[in-house]
Amino acid sequence: MAEWDVVVVGAGNAALCAALSARESGASVLVLERADEDEGGGNTRFTAGAIRTVYNGVDDLRALMPDITDEEVAITDFGTYTSDQFFDDMFRVTQYRCNPDLAETLITSSYDTLMWMKGKGVRFQPIWGRQAFKVDGKFKFWGGLTVEAWGGGPGLVDALWSAAKKNGIEIRYNTRALALEYDDVKVSGVKVKGPNGVETIDAKAVVLAAGGFEANPEWRTRYMGPGWELAKVRGTRFNTGDGIRMALDIGACPYGNWSGGHAVGWDFNAPEFGDLAVGDNFQKHSYPFSIMVNAEGKRFVDEGADFRNYTYAKYGRVILNQPGQMAWQIFDQQTVHLQRDEYRIRQVTKVTGETLEELAGKLEGVDKNAFLAEVKAYNDAVQTDVEFNPNVKDGRGTKGLSVPKSNWAVRIEQGPFEAYQVTCGITFTFGGLRIDDRGQVVDVDLNPIPGLYAAGELVGGLFYFNYPGGTGLMSGAVFGKLAGAGAGEEATSGRAKAAE
Repeated sequence: MAEWDVVVVGAGNAALCAALSARESGASVLVLERADEDEGGGNTRFTAGAIRTVYNGVDDLRALMPDITDEEVAITDFGTYTSDQFFDDMFRVTQYRCNPDLAETLITSSYDTLMWMKGKGVRFQPIWGRQAFKVDGKFKFWGGLTVEAWGGGPGLVDALWSAAKKNGIEIRYNTRALALEYDDVKVSGVKVKGPNGVETIDAKAVVLAAGGFEANPEWRTRYMGPGWELAKVRGTRFNTGDGIRMALDIGACPYGNWSGGHAVGWDFNAPEFGDLAVGDNFQKHSYPFSIMVNAEGKRFVDEGADFRNYTYAKYGRVILNQPGQMAWQIFDQQTVHLQRDEYRIRQVTKVTGETLEELAGKLEGVDKNAFLAEVKAYNDAVQTDVEFNPNVKDGRGTKGLSVPKSNWAVRIEQGPFEAYQVTCGITFTFGGLRIDDRGQVVDVDLNPIPGLYAAGELVGGLFYFNYPGGTGLMSGAVFGKLAGAGAGEEATSGRAKAAE
């Protein structure tokens, strides 16, 4: 086609939701993917697929996930996750900085958006293995996170690509967007570099959904600060900020926490970028049941401050700030059985010791004597009279330490002991573009830019300092659907006017 109604830049969760939504308006839709098909799908391909959504009970979950059986319901406490709880979590973890209008759109649209995706052929399932521990014969979900895409991130991408094909949406791979066509009035297309060289693709509306700038070390250092060039990239190598840059070049408004990002504890010897064969299994997220020590042998963070969902996305930054940009997670046999599956992969930096002294000698880069003294001080401070319960914030903490552990404190005393070396892995950046309530990008005077929409990780204003686990895919879907609807409406209404 010489001209498309809507061109979507990117081919991950947010982009494909935008494409499907635009197609519902009758628009012709072209999706541009910088990667080839094997590496396509953006960061979505690298996630475990967890999606945070409002639900008011098990009936809502069964409507979304009809494969849940009566037997599973009988042995599970799914609880509820209300709009109020979602609002509380969003504002609390972002230190009340998140844009309230964006947060309201995200939260109030979350469940309906997942049902819409289900109607497109996307399947979901409960996160049995990572969000519910079996205690006294019953599973209990915790942390407000119950749903994941069937097949994780790869399964979600495959389902969305299949839906795109079924709905007549073309995906063009190996095609990098370079610049927006803009005449100071309206965006009218995209300049791209593809297999046939550089060309311009005309469009009545463009949706930018090409991720953040986490794979661009120069931008990371420029905006997030010194040291960020040393972080590993958890996901795709193609998220270098192209979508953001193209919009800023035509006067779009930058917005959000440009010095912040989602960053986690990541295997110390993981590759520079994500590995699709390993997926997200380089992460090490059972730290609430461990202690973490740095090169000085000292604990430096409250491992049990909150459920993992509410701390993991900010602790990567904390680890990056430690000497050598690393830490070791130390596990006692009392909690090894609670480790997530990622601790059992082949590509893991792990040492063991029958005694603490033996373990201390194997912790590369760590002051051995200081470590042993730190473990003794920690053990002495554990409140052993409080019952341990991994499904709730159990209050089993420490007393008298300068760096407390607030929950799930267990003495490090039963060997063999296990230790895992981690560094910082960045997932996505929080700074990006400002959009209005239709998903339309606004300029620096806060006026909508005709023909330009945005969704996904390149939208700023939602996340500051931290984020509730599972909110990234949910926001991508919600704002992708919103931006696609806006772009499709603008494109098809313009076409109708032209026909008159």
